[in-house]
Amino acid sequence: MSASKKSIKQTKTKSKAKQSPKGRNVKELDAFALGSANTEYPDTYAPDVLEAFDNKNPGSDAWTTFVCTEFTSLCPKTGQPDFARIYINYIADKKMVESKSLKLYLFSFRNHGDFHEDCVQKICDDLTKLMKPKYVEVIGEFTPRGGICIYPYASNSNNKKIYKDIRAKRFSEYAPGKYTMDLSKIY
Repeated sequence: MSASKKSIKQTKTKSKAKQSPKGRNVKELDAFALGSANTEYPDTYAPDVLEAFDNKNPGSDAWTTFVCTEFTSLCPKTGQPDFARIYINYIADKKMVESKSLKLYLFSFRNHGDFHEDCVQKICDDLTKLMKPKYVEVIGEFTPRGGICIYPYASNSNNKKIYKDIRAKRFSEYAPGKYTMDLSKIY
């Protein structure tokens, strides 16, 4: 192997040690639960499991959507399980939510007794506290129990006019299914 090829190979090896394949600094990723060999699932409501990472593009606006198709919580009165799809749509600012921590967080509602509306508002509030996004909305599509579907909606924005306007417009136009998707067309 020529000296120049050997030098290039050594440079690549050194840079791989410092960055993950996606360009993030490896030390930046060390603290995340993502990739850990032992995942502990909280058995009570656990907002402390949420993790955020730096948004590499805070000057740009982009929607991020998460769909949790297997959300469960408990009715605070009867203790019966409630099932829902939870939709989280947000425009990040300086921080973004790490997806595995979000999954663990949403799982933590499994034994949590709260009304549908309270769960959705709590998720919105916790994500706002964690990320301080430009805009965030959380929608719950709870399956019927007793013949009634409940679809709560909560949102928040920073104080910039553009995001306050998005919040006001989406809130005033909200209707079940407006900002969610028909998953049967995807699967």
